[in-house]
Amino acid sequence: MKSDAPALPAVGDVIRYAYLWSHEHAAGREEGSKDRPSAVVALIRKEDGKDEVVVLPITSTPPAEPGAAVEIPAEARARLGLQREPCWVVVTEYNHFVWPGPDLRPTEGGTGTFTYGPLSNRMMAQIRDAFAAWRHKHRVTAVRRTE
Repeated sequence: MKSDAPALPAVGDVIRYAYLWSHEHAAGREEGSKDRPSAVVALIRKEDGKDEVVVLPITSTPPAEPGAAVEIPAEARARLGLQREPCWVVVTEYNHFVWPGPDLRPTEGGTGTFTYGPLSNRMMAQIRDAFAAWRHKHRVTAVRRTE
């Protein structure tokens, strides 16, 4: 039986997603205010066989605190088709949801895919290290999204 669900992304993929910021969630919102690129940082197979995806948001807003985000190099932004201006992967919070979830959005360009492409292994190592360092010193906020 063929499934119409999009293929599960890989860790390191950048997907287009209606990310719900923790401050929006705390204010009672259930939907993200903007569709944005988000980095897939973990995949978890649940006991019920469903796949959960963990994503970090990508933003053009510079981090307010040192260590709160990792800048995506210009070459990677160009390869992924992201904006030319600087952008960062935020490591202070994340969303997690059962794949595919209702908050996926097609990338711009009319290809019908939800994935921009992968970040490099080196970039993912930087993100992992920054996330671990932030988590060691601060609270990381998780927002569970609905199915």
